[in-house]
Amino acid sequence: MAAFPAEILGGGEGGGEVGGDITVSGLARAARVDRSFLYRLRDLLERVHAAANTPTEGCRLAAVSRTSLQADLANALERNTRLDVRVRQSEKRLSEQLGEQAWRESGLGSPPDIDQLQRRVAMLEQELVEKNRELEDRTEELEAARAANRELTRRTHQVVPDPPP
Repeated sequence: MAAFPAEILGGGEGGGEVGGDITVSGLARAARVDRSFLYRLRDLLERVHAAANTPTEGCRLAAVSRTSLQADLANALERNTRLDVRVRQSEKRLSEQLGEQAWRESGLGSPPDIDQLQRRVAMLEQELVEKNRELEDRTEELEAARAANRELTRRTHQVVPDPPP
């Protein structure tokens, strides 16, 4: 079994190129063994991955390594995720705009000027409530001042008997 790795990975007569690409499945097929056999032999699996990442002599310039393909795949997946988020945001925005347009065109929604006037009325009603509170406070202060004034006036107009001589 020691000749197996060398023969399959390029040390033997017909080895080295199993259909061009070096993969665990391809090597297992060429050696007529189960893939799990290759996964159980860690050193052989590492050699398979190293061989898959190393381009062959004939096509070193144009070869695409497994690592670069994995990096490209990871970048494509990230881009896909970003585009998916962007599509969802665009769909939400479009849905809101179409909903508002349909609401206005149906006549169910009030025109913008009426909405603005209703907001103004609500604001003025709030101001009126505040002013009424201020008026009540000042009215109470005025009543207290009038009561104090009446008491002072009563005391000053009271006839005090002269003390007996």
